[in-house]
Amino acid sequence: MAVGNHTTVTEFILLGFTDDPLIQLILFVVFLGIYIITLLGNLGMISLIHLNPRLHNPMYFFLSNLSFSDLCYSTVVVPKTLANLLDERKAISFTGCAIQFYFYAVFATVECLLLAAMAYDRYVAICNPLLYPVIMSRKVCIWLVVASYLVGCANGLIHTNTTFRLPFCTSNVIDHFFCDVPLILKLSCSDTLVNHVLLFVISSLIGLCSFITIFVSYMYILINILRIHSTEGRRKAFSTCASHLMAVTLFYTTILFIYLKPSSSYSEGQDQVAAVFYTVVIPMMNPLIYMMERKMLAIGT
Repeated sequence: MAVGNHTTVTEFILLGFTDDPLIQLILFVVFLGIYIITLLGNLGMISLIHLNPRLHNPMYFFLSNLSFSDLCYSTVVVPKTLANLLDERKAISFTGCAIQFYFYAVFATVECLLLAAMAYDRYVAICNPLLYPVIMSRKVCIWLVVASYLVGCANGLIHTNTTFRLPFCTSNVIDHFFCDVPLILKLSCSDTLVNHVLLFVISSLIGLCSFITIFVSYMYILINILRIHSTEGRRKAFSTCASHLMAVTLFYTTILFIYLKPSSSYSEGQDQVAAVFYTVVIPMMNPLIYMMERKMLAIGT
């Protein structure tokens, strides 16, 4: 429906990856397999931590919340992507697009902040072991998780509200497999400078503050590990951090690549590959990474 020189958009078309039916079918099978592993892995991790009293400590409390975030993070994007791979039209309603992006922003932010909280937890455990029960009390851990969700909800609300109130031109085609703000902003008829500044500033504040927390925590952890004279002690200390470091590297490499660069440098092919990695692959890999760590610790004890 046209209003003046603008069009009232009631739905968006998600182009996805390719028009080739064979490749779409292959992608459907691959993504479905990954999603099933993601569900089983994260639900299994949450159940294991909940049922095993020995895992009722801050480290695994954060890990269970990370698994829940991964589960929701993946579910926001993958089921609709699977449906579109089998659908010729590949449409998503205007409201559906806004809801998808909101929850995507919420859980991406939560994931980012939880990784920072987990780094701080490892710092306290290795550098201040005697004060660990006091510093990382149950109350503190709960507040860190609650704060992560509050910041995530605020971040999602700000970007969803400022983006989906914009007027849109005749094109409603998003050259991506899910609703993401940078590509939606390209469809607007109005000046989106404020939106791009908000996206860059808020993403920078959340991403870089979390990254600095992780970096500083691991600098102190590294210094502390180097002071340990026992080779076995060093190995055990490092093994408690190895999986978290791997998860951090995977997540931050792709997130910073997407959101902390000028909007003029967006490359559709590169961004889609990065987006597949952090919305589809990483939620599947995180439980596997942490389960490997648990096995390493069990072998070492």
